[in-house]
Amino acid sequence: MRANLGRGCFTCPYCESDWVPDPNLDDVAVLEPSGVACPVCWKEMKQGRLSSRAVFYCEGCRGLLIRIGDLVPIIEEMRASRSSPPYTGKPPSSQEGLRHVVCPLCGKPMDNHLYGGPGNILMDTCEPCEVHWLDKGELKRIALAPDYRYAQIEMNALRPPLY
Repeated sequence: MRANLGRGCFTCPYCESDWVPDPNLDDVAVLEPSGVACPVCWKEMKQGRLSSRAVFYCEGCRGLLIRIGDLVPIIEEMRASRSSPPYTGKPPSSQEGLRHVVCPLCGKPMDNHLYGGPGNILMDTCEPCEVHWLDKGELKRIALAPDYRYAQIEMNALRPPLY
């Protein structure tokens, strides 16, 4: 079997059949080693698929390296399948902003900043490489945070019926 990263599966070279691995606890289907070290725990990350998008995933610390252009589509897909009520979460601690994460692709320091959307997280970004680093659980915090559609549903529920 060889990894088919574009399709997020393994393909048998003999019969050409595909096998899609089950997603893990973080909804990542892990495919193969990436040759790229995790910027937090330095273990080799794996290439995988999350919501039909390619990601690098660390099985050690469960962090994710996501292309900047893939972040919003992944969040949208996760929100579309959201089965639990929105969760705001606690704000990030001031200690989180003190660490310095090095981009695993270019080796330069990543910019640590508050994420501009819901979820109350600090995100690490390397703009030259066009990637975000998300620590364990941060992507789910963003996806579970209330968004404008949830606010519209809540507002509609509060309106009195028109007779």
